[in-house]
Amino acid sequence: MGRHVIVGAGQVGGGLAETLAERGHEVTLVTRSGSGPEHPGISPVAADAADAAVMRRLTEGADALYNCANPRYHRWPLDWPPIAASLLAAAESSGAVLVTLGNLYGYGPVDGPMTEDLPLAATGTKGMVRARMWEEMRVAHEAGRVRVTEVRGSDYYGPRSSDQSYVGPRLLEPLLAGKPATVISDPDIPHSWTYLPDVVRALAAAAEEERAWGRPWHVPTAPPFTMRRYAEMVCEAAGVPAPRLRRLPSWTLKAGGLVSPFLRELGETRYQFDRPFVLDSSASQEVLGFAPTPVEDGVKETVAWWRGR
Repeated sequence: MGRHVIVGAGQVGGGLAETLAERGHEVTLVTRSGSGPEHPGISPVAADAADAAVMRRLTEGADALYNCANPRYHRWPLDWPPIAASLLAAAESSGAVLVTLGNLYGYGPVDGPMTEDLPLAATGTKGMVRARMWEEMRVAHEAGRVRVTEVRGSDYYGPRSSDQSYVGPRLLEPLLAGKPATVISDPDIPHSWTYLPDVVRALAAAAEEERAWGRPWHVPTAPPFTMRRYAEMVCEAAGVPAPRLRRLPSWTLKAGGLVSPFLRELGETRYQFDRPFVLDSSASQEVLGFAPTPVEDGVKETVAWWRGR
């Protein structure tokens, strides 16, 4: 069994830690507070991931280092660069494979399905931050200094989904209570949604598969579906009345942004919900070794998780 270091214990990092520990690996879970799931195979550590000296020490002898950190949305330009540099240095020092949890922001608005070979042409602040992170990792890999890969998913759904998820608790709670639910855009626009357990599977697979190193991969993701269809499937699986959806006026988000840094930042990625947003994961499915979880199965697991909370 191997030794794995994970930075971040959120909706992905916590699940990854449990999965690797269940497989018998030795897991060190790094967060600022030392929090995380309780498991005999998981050793929580309170540390600042931006402290390169600390991260080099924590990754000594590690087989893989996973970047599942999640800085506050409005602080990405400030917080991501030192964290990314620290983890890249730690991976180079230790020889651990650096597996970074990414997203689709770096592509910017595109016409048609997104594939891993698209240029990172984002002009927004957050997209440029993510693009720069990958470029620095890629250059280091090609120079032979380190082994890296990045796993990119679309918006998440499924068990453990956070309050920031558009189809997470903010949608599930009213639907399962038989109440109207609010959505931020046209609920009939197709959108790729990535199942959270598949994100965990992709990260673990990318660390082990040498063919994955040196380039980014998309998390195996099911064909796109609309928010309305997702809401209908949730209600069908839960045995509750059909969903009633109401769209949040765009001016409400703008007004909320005056007092909420998080809401203010949503404007940069609004394009993802104003037209079809489709991820193509056909290439990664062969390399990472699995197909996406069928949406019907994912919805049932999500409803069961919500009711068992």
